[in-house]
Amino acid sequence: MEISLSRMHFPVTTLGPGNRIGIWMQGCSLRCKGCLSPDTWSVKNNGITVEVLVEQMKDWLPFADGITISGGEPFEQPEALHSLLVAIRKISQGDILVYSGYEWHKIESQVSAMKGLIDALISEPFQVKATQTKILRGSDNQQLHMLTALGRKRFEQYERTMTTKDKVLDLSVDETGRIFLTGIPQRDDMQRLRLLLEQQEQPLKQLKK
Repeated sequence: MEISLSRMHFPVTTLGPGNRIGIWMQGCSLRCKGCLSPDTWSVKNNGITVEVLVEQMKDWLPFADGITISGGEPFEQPEALHSLLVAIRKISQGDILVYSGYEWHKIESQVSAMKGLIDALISEPFQVKATQTKILRGSDNQQLHMLTALGRKRFEQYERTMTTKDKVLDLSVDETGRIFLTGIPQRDDMQRLRLLLEQQEQPLKQLKK
């Protein structure tokens, strides 16, 4: 099974508990205004087989507490997502968190068909004008669904109001020198970063979120 992949990082500490493997799928038709990852919208020929992807993450698995799958929109590649989840379950006991921009009622049947494969899921489209007080969510309309016992154990801590210590981002640099910010920025974070980079004469377009 082939999956359209944007990127994969480790460690990610801002999208769920512990040190996580982050997987960003490529392609999203929702295109929410103010989306954190517009570079993942277009449908590109970034195909990789699930088998190769899983092989690439094996060196990280002994050190990973869980896996977060985002995008892009994972549920626009439902068969590939299912195949990936099955493959991960065979080699990892960590929790799996999936982000989706779809409303819950639109993907509930698909999630049910993947019973036991997803421990926690965050649904609903990002709303740039909505309040932002909940952990792991870009806007407060987004819902955290804890789908398994492991999901409840690992993610019930996130059903609380965000505090200052929760407002953090990961920064990583890949082998080509590209810089990536990972996590859920606050509304003014990117503007402040833009101003800082302009002062340093570095364009913000080089950054990926």
